[in-house]
Amino acid sequence: MASELSRRGFLIQGAALGGSLLLGGGLLSGCQDDKAATGHRASVQSTTPQYGGRLRMGIIDGSKAGDLDAHKPTTASAIIRGFALYSKLWEWSEHMTPDLALAEEVEVNDDATLWTIRLKKDLEFHHGKTITADDLIFSTRRLSDPELASPYLGYVKWIDRDNLVKLDERTVQIPIRGGTGLLSLPDAWVNFGGIVPVDYHPVTNPVGAGPFRLKEFVPGQRSVFTRFENFYKSGQPYPDELEIIDFKDEYARISALLSGQIDMANGVAPEQITALKRHEAIQVITNQTHGFQSIDLNLSLPPFQDDRVRQAFRLMIDRQEVIDRALAGQGRIANDLYAPLDPTFNSAIPQRQYDPEQARSLIKQAGYEGLTVELTVGPGLSAVAGGSPVAQVFAAQAKKIGVNIKVNQVDAATFGGPKRADWQLSCNSKLGGSFLHTAATVDSFLSSANKTHFADERFDALFRQAISTKDLEKRTPLVHEAQQIQHEKGGLIIWSYVNTLDLAAKHVGGLTPERSHFPTWRFDKLWLNQSV
Repeated sequence: MASELSRRGFLIQGAALGGSLLLGGGLLSGCQDDKAATGHRASVQSTTPQYGGRLRMGIIDGSKAGDLDAHKPTTASAIIRGFALYSKLWEWSEHMTPDLALAEEVEVNDDATLWTIRLKKDLEFHHGKTITADDLIFSTRRLSDPELASPYLGYVKWIDRDNLVKLDERTVQIPIRGGTGLLSLPDAWVNFGGIVPVDYHPVTNPVGAGPFRLKEFVPGQRSVFTRFENFYKSGQPYPDELEIIDFKDEYARISALLSGQIDMANGVAPEQITALKRHEAIQVITNQTHGFQSIDLNLSLPPFQDDRVRQAFRLMIDRQEVIDRALAGQGRIANDLYAPLDPTFNSAIPQRQYDPEQARSLIKQAGYEGLTVELTVGPGLSAVAGGSPVAQVFAAQAKKIGVNIKVNQVDAATFGGPKRADWQLSCNSKLGGSFLHTAATVDSFLSSANKTHFADERFDALFRQAISTKDLEKRTPLVHEAQQIQHEKGGLIIWSYVNTLDLAAKHVGGLTPERSHFPTWRFDKLWLNQSV
């Protein structure tokens, strides 16, 4: 591995960079943040959307196992295709909070154990069928079906799928089972909860209500879509066609962008950006997301059962150096806590500082002088995929205080497979989201993928109460105390909130920086400027 890194100019070569709820009365909407993302905005001669043309997006995937399943996307490209093909009850706002989409109104009871969802009027699927409560019930049951074995079942497994109630042709009640509310339901539903018709089949009838309908699909190569004239957002989308093209590596994708074979590339590696910023035909979109990078400590294994060792590892990491060297500066220092844009975030907790001498002292106090641990990372040099850049920098920092970190690099299937919760130490990354949704999927008792094995009785009690408390004023102190416990006792070293970088030709309109990860996935608002 060391020779590979040295050949490629050390760590940043090839490092790919891939809201909370605000409830008022019974109506759900996304909260807003007054800090705008920064970046290079689209510089085009016209700001008025234009109709026509084929918008072409290049993605890194190339998997021959690609699919069109609304509720079980198995690859990154499948998720992106889903944004074109399917619409959901909610959609991400530019602040990465859930806004109403197909849903006209959503009511939730005080403890978030009963959701009442009313669809907008006159919604239509691609094949002309009106969207009704029956389709919503079918989609909900399919999404939460254990036999489907969706990798995202854990997000919605608490839906009481056997007791859904149709109130009228547009309204459904969704109860939550288990005695705990699920205030994070909208966040859980957005990416993978496409509403599909009762006659849906992902292979023979891949019909949705997204901005584009399917024309052609060749797994691992390309997918072509045509404009859906009856999309629920009047007048949108703008292009006649959308083409999503799969590439196996970044070099080929960037070459295709520069030669005019594609119009956009999402989640571009940061080392590509410096030169491309000077390219007159390219716009760079820098999105200051609150997606995070972490090093996960397995608290069920020694030496991390010892609080002093956990604290030492938090203090021995120079966060800014890791950002500069592993992410080429495309990130912001984090404080071992997720969801910084959530209105309940505890910003009063002081930022943890780099203190190698205190870390050395704590290791000695715990009786672990000369400690050796193993840090497992994902394939290649992708920081966002849990790859080696972070591990190499962190290992060098740890060596300064006498801790030896052995880097264990595994393939993608192994890294994301059944053993992912068994590693002593591992790298990780997550999309930004609300505190409740992130905790439900990362380190609370609701999580089915708790790599840290963090378990704290008081934290669990606070989280259980918070996810069942609709009132923001009452919920905030619960989250504050829960985050204090995470900061002191948790197993996540969250060292950075990461910028995502998108590239597009100057003739692509509708692209602006966001707090979300998805500007280039908003196929309903993007357009081609014929005058550029």
